[in-house]
Amino acid sequence: MTFTKTIFAAATAVALIASSASADSWRAWNIHNDGHPNTGAMDKFAELIDAATGGEITLDVFHGGVLGSQPDALEQVRIGAIEVGNFNLGPIGPMVKEANLVSLPFIFKSVPHMFRVLEGEAGQTVAAAMGEAGVLPLAWFDAGARSFYSQKKIETPADVEGLKIRVMNNNLYTSMISAMGGNPSPMAFSEVQQALKTGVVDGAENNFPSFKNVGHYEVTTHYSLSEHLIIPECICVNTTKFNALSAEMQAAVRSAAEDAALFQRELWAVDSEKARVDVEAAGIKVNEIADKGPFQSAMDSVYADYLAANPDMKALVAMAQATE
Repeated sequence: MTFTKTIFAAATAVALIASSASADSWRAWNIHNDGHPNTGAMDKFAELIDAATGGEITLDVFHGGVLGSQPDALEQVRIGAIEVGNFNLGPIGPMVKEANLVSLPFIFKSVPHMFRVLEGEAGQTVAAAMGEAGVLPLAWFDAGARSFYSQKKIETPADVEGLKIRVMNNNLYTSMISAMGGNPSPMAFSEVQQALKTGVVDGAENNFPSFKNVGHYEVTTHYSLSEHLIIPECICVNTTKFNALSAEMQAAVRSAAEDAALFQRELWAVDSEKARVDVEAAGIKVNEIADKGPFQSAMDSVYADYLAANPDMKALVAMAQATE
């Protein structure tokens, strides 16, 4: 090999090493397993981010919660130990009060309305507050609407009166049931099946895929479409890590996340519809609630108490309610 060729080969090797060293490898947390819409969407995000950044950022997605529980993963993303997470906004509320907006019962009229709120000024306020806490949302995932299921049809708040209803451990959710005259029973999700079967609780609430996939339809008879909570999920990134990117790379990463979110929403719609068909085929009576007005009116005391305790949330709540 000539001297010139030797120098050229060495320079090429150095360039390749430098290029390889400049590539940024990120890790992503996802609690869901194979077959879940979010798992497919997070894998799609990994593909899209690699393509959008020309391989300068690669994403290794760890499914099934193998990197820890959601509270653990939230903290790891917040401090930058993990770069990306697919999180439900419910547990973020205690950390970022603005994120608690989505946990107010009936704050959203429908899933499309939820996306219009989050993609508007109210959503920008929520995203900014989350970003300040170290967990910046890049795009919003669909997680469906939560409705009641029990041994009886629920058509009005009066039908909840006296029922023991399992809810997630959040004061807003317990207040919601109490406002209807029911008895809220916070408990771990893993305990609900047995509690329904033995009558420890009379009912619970969740979306169609969860209702089906964990077998709660096997121990209840009615699913009533109250759609009282519409709590989205997000693709979130460590704020410091994202801010360190060039404007061009930030745009590429955000675009990949938004495209992955659109993909997730398509998967979720198919999965949710199939779950409804399957539980109806198994004998579950699904009833539409034509007028949700009485349920919304029953929440007046919940909102009054919440806003009295959190007066700085009044403008954000009003902004969300004013969104068409």
